[in-house]
Amino acid sequence: MKPRARWLSLLAAASMSFPLAPASPAFSFDPHQENRLEAKNVIFMVPDGMGLADVTAARIYKNGIDGPPLHFETLEHIGYQRTYSGNSTITDSASAASAWACGEKFNNGEICFHGDGRPNPASILELAKGMGMAAGLVATSTITHATPAAFGAHVANRSCETEIARQYIETTRPDVLLGGGLSKFQPVKADPCGSSGDLIPRAMKAGYTIVHTKAELDAAISDGARKLLGLFAMEGMTPVHLRTPGIAEPRLSEMTATALGLLEKRRNGFFLMVEGSQVDWGNHAKNEQYQVGETLAFDEAVKTVLDWINSSPERRDHTLLIVSPEHETGGFAVNGPADRLLRSGEYVTAGWTTGDHTGTDVLLWSQGPGSSEVGRALDNTDLYRIMRNALESED
Repeated sequence: MKPRARWLSLLAAASMSFPLAPASPAFSFDPHQENRLEAKNVIFMVPDGMGLADVTAARIYKNGIDGPPLHFETLEHIGYQRTYSGNSTITDSASAASAWACGEKFNNGEICFHGDGRPNPASILELAKGMGMAAGLVATSTITHATPAAFGAHVANRSCETEIARQYIETTRPDVLLGGGLSKFQPVKADPCGSSGDLIPRAMKAGYTIVHTKAELDAAISDGARKLLGLFAMEGMTPVHLRTPGIAEPRLSEMTATALGLLEKRRNGFFLMVEGSQVDWGNHAKNEQYQVGETLAFDEAVKTVLDWINSSPERRDHTLLIVSPEHETGGFAVNGPADRLLRSGEYVTAGWTTGDHTGTDVLLWSQGPGSSEVGRALDNTDLYRIMRNALESED
C-alpha cells in the first residue's frame, strides 16, 4: 500500500467522522478499473451557477458563433451530475459544495455538518492536509462563503461566516486563503453561531501573511510568505464588469497564479479549490453582461491553471483538474437572435426562467489521473470519491 493510501486508511479508521456514504447503484463505478498515475495535485475549479447556456453565451461573446472553445471546454473528459440536496430538489451552494467536499448529501444551508446528529465526514481538504499536502481556497465572493467553506469548515448554518473564518485559522489552516470578506474576520457583531472578535491577530499568530491589495499580494510572494490570507474587499470582490482601471483588487486569474506558485513549493503536492463565485450572482441579477464577464474571468483562471500544468510532464501526469458548477442558476437560455449569426463582442438574446437556482443537471469537465471517472453520469457526491481515489491510487 502506498504512503498516501496508508494515510487515508489510518485517518478513516481513527475517526467516526470519516465514514463514506455508499455510492448509489445508479452511479457506481470501479475506482480501480484502469491503470492510472497517482494525482499528486488536485485542482477543483467552480464556476458557481453556470449552466451550458452560460458557456454558449460567453463563448459567442468572446470568439463569435463559430470561434474556438473556451479553455475549460478543451479538457479531455465531459460528464454531468445530479445536484439535489438532502432535503430539496433545488440545492443551494452550501449543500452542493458539501457533497463534493465531504462525499455525502447535506441539507440546504449545512456546511459539511449534519444537523440531525450524524457524524460529520472529514473534507477532501482535511484529508489532503492529513497526508502532508498543502491546501488553498480562492474565491471572488467572501472567502468564507458557502462553497469555499464546505472544504475548510463544519457549521450548521452557512451564515456563520465568522465561525467559518475561525475554523480556517485555528483548525483546518489552509496554506492559502484569497478572496473577499474582511468583514467576516473583523465583524461588528457576532454571527448566528455566536462567533465574533478580530481574527486578524490570530491569523498572524498562526503564521499567515495578511494582504489587502494586488500590490501587497505580489510583495508577500517576493518576500517569501509561506501562508497567505488575502482579504481584498469587505464583502464580495468587485464584479468584472464594474472594475475600473487601477483597481487594487487582483483578478481571479492572478489569485490563482499566486496560489499555484505558493502551493507548488510543497513536495507532497496540494489541493486547491478555485471558485468564480459571481457567475451565480450575475444570473440571480438576470444581468447578461455580469454573467458573461464572470464566466470569461473564470475561464482565464482555467487558462492559468492549464498553462501551469502544461509547463512540465510531471505536472501533466500527476495533476487532476476538475471544473464543475454546483448548480445552474436562473434557467438561463439563449433565445436568439434568430435572423443572423453573432460575431465576437456581441451578446446573445438572453432569457431567464427564474431569479433563483434550478434543479437541472450540470456539466463536468476534467483531465488528469482519475478523470475518466468524471466522464459519465454522476451524482455530485461521487466527486469526493473520485478525488480521494486519485490521491490513493497506485502507479
